[in-house]
Amino acid sequence: MTAEDALAEALGREISLNEGLTTEPGGTVVAHSNRLDHYTDEDETWSSATWADHLADPSLEHPLASGPDGDRRAILHVTAHMHRLDRELNHAEWSEIGYRIARVAGIAPPGDDQACQWIAVQAQPGRLDVIANLIRLDGTWSTQPRRLLQTLVAEARSIEADLLLHSSHRQDSPRRDRAPGLEHVASPRVPTATGPLAGILRQLATEQSGPISTVRQLVEEVGRQAATLPGDQTKAAARDLFWTARRLYGLQEQLGEIASRLQPSEPSAALAPARPVQAPAASRAAGR
Repeated sequence: MTAEDALAEALGREISLNEGLTTEPGGTVVAHSNRLDHYTDEDETWSSATWADHLADPSLEHPLASGPDGDRRAILHVTAHMHRLDRELNHAEWSEIGYRIARVAGIAPPGDDQACQWIAVQAQPGRLDVIANLIRLDGTWSTQPRRLLQTLVAEARSIEADLLLHSSHRQDSPRRDRAPGLEHVASPRVPTATGPLAGILRQLATEQSGPISTVRQLVEEVGRQAATLPGDQTKAAARDLFWTARRLYGLQEQLGEIASRLQPSEPSAALAPARPVQAPAASRAAGR
């Protein structure tokens, strides 16, 4: 995969000399390597083609560089997908996800001014793409975790918890994609004596519209407003409110689990073999 291919995939369209990608709040490039300012003019907007060239530059400057196994495919492309029920993230949150992925992937060690050139692109709904050249500025190959995919998945779980996002490991995650053209055939549900109790708990545990969810969203909103006010006390209050919201979130999960024990979920739909499941949260690493 080339830098041009990776960026075109991230954008969902071909790269162009006429399309500018900005790093401003609300722009497409939400995070980038720490030495980017050495290459850019703050008044200049780079085209998508220029960004691709920037990512490819280390390969041109160090044509003999290779990985530990002799691999010279230097472009790493990691794609993070949000859960379909997640709230919309702001620029700062997308940026944080980008920086965290870059750190755990070994391409942006803190304080390393010879680290890889990389960018995080938020161009498609509910998706973030981190693209990097694994050849460092000093010509050496970046050191990555031995089990990169597992490391990224673990970080995804941590990001979901910290930003109060949905998890692909929870029971409310989307079911498998249906294979094209196949009909959905569900088995009949068998009523049980505990069904009404389970129904009450499911209503309480509803993530987007239940009563606990309403309280949690109000607490989150007050926390966000408190975080914008001056003073140490308001900052501390904001942190406490966010932790309270997280505990409410955990309570919803517990109620959902209890409801499932009282009355198991509907049997899985009988489907012909479908496409492989793609994790809805930040946990898929695309191949190089």
